[in-house]
Amino acid sequence: MTSTLRTRRTTAALAALALVAGGAAVAAPASAAPGTPAAGSPPGALTNTAHLDFLLDEVSPAAVEGHSSYRLDADPSLTLPWTYADARDAGTFERVGGGPLDPATGDYGQGAFNSDDVSRAAVVYLRHWQQTGDEASREKAYEVLRALAYFQTTTGADTGNVVLWMQPDGELNPSAEPVELPDPSDSEESYWLARSLWALGEGYAAFRDSDPAFAAFLQQRLQLGVAAVDREVLDRYGEYEQADGVEVPAWLIVNGADATAEAVLGLSAYVEAAPGDEAVRDSTAKLAEGVAAYAGITAGASGEAARGSGGAGSSGDAAQSWPYGAALPWAESRSMWHAWSSQMAGALARASVALDDESLRAPAIVESAQFAPTLLTAGGPDNGWYPSPTERVQIAYGADSRVQNLLATADAAGLPGLADLAGVQAAWFFGLNPAAEPMYDPATGVTYDGIQPDGSINRNSGAESTIHGLLSMLALDAHPDVAALATSLTTLEARDGLTVVEAETAGSGGTVGTPESSWTGESSWSGSYLAVAKGQTASLALPAPASGQAADRIVEPVLWQVEKGGTTPTPKSQWKAGNKPLGTVKAEVGPQGITAVPGALLPVALDRLVPAGTSALTVRGIGGETKIDALLVRPTVSSLRASGANGGSAALVQNSLASAQDAVVGSAGSAQTLSVYDGSGALVATQSIDGPTTVRLPAAGFALALATD
Repeated sequence: MTSTLRTRRTTAALAALALVAGGAAVAAPASAAPGTPAAGSPPGALTNTAHLDFLLDEVSPAAVEGHSSYRLDADPSLTLPWTYADARDAGTFERVGGGPLDPATGDYGQGAFNSDDVSRAAVVYLRHWQQTGDEASREKAYEVLRALAYFQTTTGADTGNVVLWMQPDGELNPSAEPVELPDPSDSEESYWLARSLWALGEGYAAFRDSDPAFAAFLQQRLQLGVAAVDREVLDRYGEYEQADGVEVPAWLIVNGADATAEAVLGLSAYVEAAPGDEAVRDSTAKLAEGVAAYAGITAGASGEAARGSGGAGSSGDAAQSWPYGAALPWAESRSMWHAWSSQMAGALARASVALDDESLRAPAIVESAQFAPTLLTAGGPDNGWYPSPTERVQIAYGADSRVQNLLATADAAGLPGLADLAGVQAAWFFGLNPAAEPMYDPATGVTYDGIQPDGSINRNSGAESTIHGLLSMLALDAHPDVAALATSLTTLEARDGLTVVEAETAGSGGTVGTPESSWTGESSWSGSYLAVAKGQTASLALPAPASGQAADRIVEPVLWQVEKGGTTPTPKSQWKAGNKPLGTVKAEVGPQGITAVPGALLPVALDRLVPAGTSALTVRGIGGETKIDALLVRPTVSSLRASGANGGSAALVQNSLASAQDAVVGSAGSAQTLSVYDGSGALVATQSIDGPTTVRLPAAGFALALATD
């Protein structure tokens, strides 16, 4: 099973990139263009389901043992969204499937429809109906949930699991090409099982009172899915595995906190609506406990085996060293974070309310108050930090996950500063992004498929992008003040945050090497590396500060760290800035355990800050061979400034140290309200400013200055 899950994670990461590049979609026979925008939202609302409505189609599947749905005998048609939509002329789109199309059969290598998108489309229609009372969305929610139920296997050893793909004629495709694992797709726990629980849970809560018979059907299907999780995942509840020297919970769906979190979203909604279902409540609590346990382990835990003593890297403060307070997604990697499906914080916040367990909020608050500002000032919701920001494609799934986390945590914990951060993050959809163009159009409901690292936009608009754009719009419509902030920020004025220095291009001395594969099995080299053998010295140039002002900086070398006690000699190196020692690094991690390979590619927190004015670091090998992938360079105070055409403006500053420090916020002639927050997101002070103002930032805290207009 472990090998299967590793391959699935790799496939998922690569598939996300292929999706944005448009390489996974092959055109089907021509489909109609989107019609008139939907009228279900109130005037002024951002949510427009027109494009998602266009993606919907109907199929009437043949009878298949183990697959059925609600009232299928009486109503044999199922409604569900096509997976992809390729841009055509004059703003039109063509619905397409995944994988190569066989002209003779009309089948795709994968299929036309997938249960991941069916689940999330149901969530969109459910939330839209619940927020607006729109009857058309109620009907679509009902129909799409009926389609989702058909994907679930109801007989045999795999009862409760879910098939991923369906062909255009309604035929299920359990073994797609390229292969998705598990194979067959309903043979083990999966992302699509987790997302089905998300939709079934929210569906039960929505229909419980208005249609008790349908709600009872959804409840029965949810209980089947939970039973599958109980036997395939929670049979290991309370057990821990080793992952490169860190103990990680063994009871996460596909070993993923990300997949588990999306199940917890739906299960939390269900638990609130069905408080008497003690069995599901117990399973929900165990899954949430696993997500919280892993989040608590990983936030700031990356470098403990290699970290020296004292100084910048030893405080243990989450904001100060990689992953900067982020909840990591995969128990089989200590060196991977991705924005897509990163809803761990939001799920924990919602579970804390549903289960009346405030302890679940702690890691959610850390991620929201400390990692979210780090990500914003670094450039936004990158697809992947592995551990360097190597996959800088940005998609709606990632942007929406960040918005959902911040709003859920703000609501659950009563921390309005996190809602303001959500407004800055949600501005991604309106132009505050690497393309400097809107990614969502309220007039059509179209969300583009992504932004490439060069800033170009993939103007296709498939189901996943459309769904997550709409989920963010629904969240903004439910938080009007946050929506006003998000739509007022369209232009990036300045940004000074985490940057990457490639060791092989910045260095002199040592030897440049190229890994056999960039993918290590659990993370990714950002390119080549610089190898420094025992007795060698190399120099690595640092970029000038983005702010133009000399200040101390935090530098974390990303090193290949070998397994302690293994056959490879432990790399040891000494780091200096001029004549000032920064620390001695012993690059090793603990036992491999469930990870793909012994050793890990991880950043190391040096003992001391790099002094202001330093233009290069030197590293001397004193043992083994030190392989340097890159340097992660951050100012001690990161910052972002943005504005908009309607007088909107925002300035964000974040303290990355475990001690208070001063920062300057504001622009000349700009009237703003300045709010200061500590490292837990609690408000410390607020004042009106009309120009550059010096503010004292608490340890790991942040401040936001927002236009008062």
